[in-house]
Amino acid sequence: MFRATGWARGGDPAPRGPGSPVRSLFQSEYHYEYTACDSAGSRWRVAVPHTPGLCTGLPDPVKGTECSFSCKAGEFLDMKAQSCKPCAEGTYSLGTGVRFDEWDEVPHGFANVATNLEVDDSFGDTVENCTASTWVPLGDYIASNTDECTATLMYAVNLKQSGTVSFEYIYPDSSIVFEFFVQNDQCQPTVEESRWMRTTEKGWEFHSVELSRGNNVLYWRTTAFSVWSKVPKPVLVRNIGITGVAYTSECFPCKPGTYAAAAGSSFCQLCPANTFSSKGATACQPCEPATYAEQGSASCKVRPPCTDKDYFYTHTACDANGETQLMFKWAEPKICNEELPQAAQLPPSGVKTKCPPCNPGFFKSNSSACEPCPYGSYSNGSGCVRCPAGTEPVLGLEYKWWNVLPPNMETTVLSGINFEYKGMAGWEVAGDYIYTAAGASDNDFMILTLVVPGFSPPQPALEDGDSKEVARITFVFETICSVSCELYFMVGVNSRTNTPVETWTGPKGKQSYTYVVEKNATMSFTWAFQRTPYHEAGRRYTSDVAKLYSVNVTNVLGGVASFCRRCAPEPGGACAPCPPGHALDHATGACQPCPPGTYLRGHPPGSTPTCQPCGPGTHSNQVRSLCYNNCSFSLALPGRTLHYDFSALAASTAFASGPSFTSKGLKYFHHFNVSLCGNRGRKAASCTDNVTDARLPDEGGAGRVVTSHVCQAIVVPSDVVGYRAVVSSQPVSLADRVVGVTTSPTLDGITAPPELFPPANPELPDIIFFYRSSEVTQSCSGGRATTIRLRCDPLLPGTGSLAVPSKCPEGTCDGCTFHLLWATAEGCPRCSAGHFRAIVGACQGGLQRTTYVWREPRLCRGGQRLPPPRVRSCRSADFWLKAGVSVGTCVAVLLAALATYFWKKNQKLEYKYSKLVMNAAAKESELPAPDSCAIMEGEDAEDELIFATKKSLLGKIKAFTSKRTPDGFDSVPLKPSSGGTDLEL
Repeated sequence: MFRATGWARGGDPAPRGPGSPVRSLFQSEYHYEYTACDSAGSRWRVAVPHTPGLCTGLPDPVKGTECSFSCKAGEFLDMKAQSCKPCAEGTYSLGTGVRFDEWDEVPHGFANVATNLEVDDSFGDTVENCTASTWVPLGDYIASNTDECTATLMYAVNLKQSGTVSFEYIYPDSSIVFEFFVQNDQCQPTVEESRWMRTTEKGWEFHSVELSRGNNVLYWRTTAFSVWSKVPKPVLVRNIGITGVAYTSECFPCKPGTYAAAAGSSFCQLCPANTFSSKGATACQPCEPATYAEQGSASCKVRPPCTDKDYFYTHTACDANGETQLMFKWAEPKICNEELPQAAQLPPSGVKTKCPPCNPGFFKSNSSACEPCPYGSYSNGSGCVRCPAGTEPVLGLEYKWWNVLPPNMETTVLSGINFEYKGMAGWEVAGDYIYTAAGASDNDFMILTLVVPGFSPPQPALEDGDSKEVARITFVFETICSVSCELYFMVGVNSRTNTPVETWTGPKGKQSYTYVVEKNATMSFTWAFQRTPYHEAGRRYTSDVAKLYSVNVTNVLGGVASFCRRCAPEPGGACAPCPPGHALDHATGACQPCPPGTYLRGHPPGSTPTCQPCGPGTHSNQVRSLCYNNCSFSLALPGRTLHYDFSALAASTAFASGPSFTSKGLKYFHHFNVSLCGNRGRKAASCTDNVTDARLPDEGGAGRVVTSHVCQAIVVPSDVVGYRAVVSSQPVSLADRVVGVTTSPTLDGITAPPELFPPANPELPDIIFFYRSSEVTQSCSGGRATTIRLRCDPLLPGTGSLAVPSKCPEGTCDGCTFHLLWATAEGCPRCSAGHFRAIVGACQGGLQRTTYVWREPRLCRGGQRLPPPRVRSCRSADFWLKAGVSVGTCVAVLLAALATYFWKKNQKLEYKYSKLVMNAAAKESELPAPDSCAIMEGEDAEDELIFATKKSLLGKIKAFTSKRTPDGFDSVPLKPSSGGTDLEL
């Protein structure tokens, strides 16, 4: 009987009987391992059999190397000799680490999770299930999620000694918050300064962090948020390497498409184009003539027949005769075969044509090259002309003819597969426009960059000006697309990372776009065009192109001029524009200051500045360069005038608030900073981008800072406590200048609908501040506008609270006009006499007290104070009662006497009247004979009509007393019915 394992060391079978000794095993039947390190830092080398349960015939344990022992990169530890040896050709090692460079699947040891930050949705949106929103392996790299979930890639490692973790990443879009951090055994962050990753501009960026000995947990975390419905680009990570892990007892073979030609390699090199390799290769093999391969390929592909999408056209530079020629070129790299049947052939070159004129501000030299005109002259592209007296050249750069690429422009192609830059042109000139040529694949980025060294504005931007514009760039473009192409416009400052400013998706007709530059520095403007984000073999959409027809940059330092503008001559003979707040009088050629209450808004190119009136509630500053509100306002109401003082709000500099949102699992804030008014229009509110352009403390300053009256930033709270625990990104200006302050809901085309904020007190209207911003977007070509409705709320002292409309939780309903409600007690008018009332107390002890109290609700602050209480003497109720009884008694006696007097007088009149009637009846046709021809004693000589005239009560009493005769009778005038003279009885 022979056992399967019964072989001698020499390879011959060794018979075993009852007394046979135990044999030794082959070295291929076991391997060496180290035991765990003890407290002294020592360990043992032991042999471990490949077959479980086999415990005899193994070599004896021996003393192992120290626990801190390690080999260099490119070497491995030979466990038998316990010494380091170099790796063989076709293999590599990191010495004391591991590397993850193959991402066909998530490697063993990585955890890939995605979670919702919040389960509750404040605005009723359906919370999305984020279980599938994880990092996705895509062969050479792993890509993050792009939806509004938090995806985390984790890896736990135990380091035997201090080491490092390094990786390469692509972070193109600041709409994703990308953070990398390390936690130790106690789950505490260890490397805080390098947590927030910066956006990348030129391909893959390398990032390395030191690790401490012991357990370390590595986190790659992304949180995406869409701004104005834009889908962000994913974050890509590759070549993760960790050192300090332990010894390496074996070398790793090179993956397909790479090779290691020499022994002792620490990495494998990529195979060049049109070559390939298999796993563990020491060299790359060339492809057959009818096949091709991209860089780092594991196999070759058959070249397809050439089509019209494999070549493009361009123009040659002007020759000495001023002529150019249309040329056709194969797109690089050339992967098609023009020798196959039905393959397209390269069209012949076109005939020579006359070169287009030079761009404005340039002229043609003797060599037919375009050169800039000297300072003090201008040109339309043909020849230089001196500016007339009283004018100056308007410096800038204007490109509208594209025979050659301007010297301050460069073009390249960024691979959409491995994000490496290629040495080829992405844009080609075509006479009256420049367009995107054919790339290596349809998902490549065609890059065009314009670099401007600086700017020289006509006058420096004022600190308190309504706009800090130093220049502006305007370009006319067009996109022709059959699929979902994208054109990006990005801006970089001082050669720093480009920041995406605007994106256009799909076909767009010929249109213009303007970007305002507010910082005098070296600026780079970049256009990037991608035909499709999906990679497919071959070229299918090369007919999808982006075209730039013209590019115009104003106030360029050392630029050229295409026209001259009128200016005010100085005594020394120089010519300069009018200072801020002064308009040029063309009749006299002198600069005249704008009248009070008006302002002058800069010097727009090609137009004459005029003085514009300030809006309601605003005044012009001393230099008449802007209109501002001095933190005061007067409101005329029926019967009274209210005076407001907002200086306390201005003293608070900036007020930050904003509602929280939960959208698709992501909790974030719209962070608003508000500076309502200020001294001469200073803008104190600022918003900072501390994620995509973060600075270390020793670098000084923060990222992109936006300063305005109102600014907004997207804020994503972090769940890890520590350095910069709050994440903000993409600050934008919402209010650059004050338009006016009024209670009307509409001003200068800006409307603040009252229904967005239902009124709280109908007796006191809201004060509305209207603003405009010079920042334009694709949907807001005229810029943004902002309304701040300041409401008096006595229950909110200090800065109060800031709110957005419930119908528009992002502060805007159309993306162009933002509406905010600021409720605070500081927004109440100053107190006056109409805001309090008097309370008169009862009379006690001959004294009466008057107290003054505020009318409720008290809708005022400051101003006039409550008057102190007043005390005055008074009469008691008993005194007035006695006085009333006495006066009443006297009046009653007087009335009784008068009644008796008039009753007696009435009796006498009745007697005389009866006598007269009897005489008239006796002689109907004749007048009655008088009883006496003389006036009786006591009767008046003159007759007075008593009943014919109306008299007052006192007059009647006087008349009766005057008519009384001595005999006690009254004189009564009578008038006969037949007419005639009056008779008196």
